[in-house]
Amino acid sequence: MLTITQTLYDQIVAHSRADHPDEACGVVAGPAGTDRPERFIPMLNAARSPTFYEFDSGDLLKLYREMDDRDEEPVVIYHSHTATEAYPSRTDVTYANEPGAHYVLVSTADTDGSGPFQFRSYHIVDGEITEEDVQVVEAY
Repeated sequence: MLTITQTLYDQIVAHSRADHPDEACGVVAGPAGTDRPERFIPMLNAARSPTFYEFDSGDLLKLYREMDDRDEEPVVIYHSHTATEAYPSRTDVTYANEPGAHYVLVSTADTDGSGPFQFRSYHIVDGEITEEDVQVVEAY
């Protein structure tokens, strides 16, 4: 289960909506070994595409060095889908290389009639996709 604060949830959704019609992407870092997302880090979609996201390699290297210096790890890796449901694509699965991370997808399209977006979380390990519950809390 992903437990995330309302503030972080709102920041991810706001970033996804702001970058629409392009896919948004980013990371929420947390203290290493805690599985607790704390620090919201919106990233630039270097692909600037409505159907694909790509972290800028230089920005990503800088981010990993910064997390290492702060004894953090990527707890949540998120991106948006602008025209499809919030479910990992084959490309998403291919790029999922953090087995301990929660992969959050936000759909900014109303694909299921339940509103203007979906917020879903997955574990992706060795190509296997497992959806997990999301618990939104006021504070940890």
